[in-house]
Amino acid sequence: MTVGTTQPERADPGDPATATPGTASGDHLEIQPLERNTARRRIEVDAGRNDRLPASAPYGAPPEPPITTDRSAHPKNCADGSKHFFQAVVPGEIAADVRAVWDNAVTAPEWEGPPVWVHGDLHPANVVVSDGTLSGVVDFGDLFAGDPAWDLAAAWVLLPAGTASRFFDRYAHADEAAIRRARGPAAMKSLFLMLMGQNGDRGLPGGKPHWGPAGRAALDRVLKRV
Repeated sequence: MTVGTTQPERADPGDPATATPGTASGDHLEIQPLERNTARRRIEVDAGRNDRLPASAPYGAPPEPPITTDRSAHPKNCADGSKHFFQAVVPGEIAADVRAVWDNAVTAPEWEGPPVWVHGDLHPANVVVSDGTLSGVVDFGDLFAGDPAWDLAAAWVLLPAGTASRFFDRYAHADEAAIRRARGPAAMKSLFLMLMGQNGDRGLPGGKPHWGPAGRAALDRVLKRV
């Protein structure tokens, strides 16, 4: 991929469940609507294929890899970030449910393996879509080594409702502890999208109004575990 030129198709962050393709150039994203059921069916098929998912173990990082304190560590060590998003955008009627997801992640057993490469910023604006199928990832500016659960959060943030369980069934290295840890960052990433949307609605710099609905849809999937 050539930086600064026309990009391949990217998912529409306004509706991640459709994996709507667009053409991106710089900060501009032209959305080309795709029929919802077709896109959803293609993603569901991919989520059920061994050869389209990382069935092998995550790649170990080299000695002295980049580490971040806010996204590579166990959720219990990332309380400041979760508190910020929680206070900023969590609707009151689901606050207890969101808190329960985070608390469950905080009490989950820690990752016992060596640090592995983690993208760290998987959300609808950072994936490439080809003909309705997730086919690539962009923006590795936050690449670090740590717990793979931070990227496994994409099962709820990126995939349509009803596919997370199939994803984890096919992924051979996500035990119950990893799934518990992944739901915490998934909730946090969802709140991040909601906050960006809220900032956009308020006309604040860097805000993106169309990210709000994407975040709320992802949060609903996290809470329902679908």
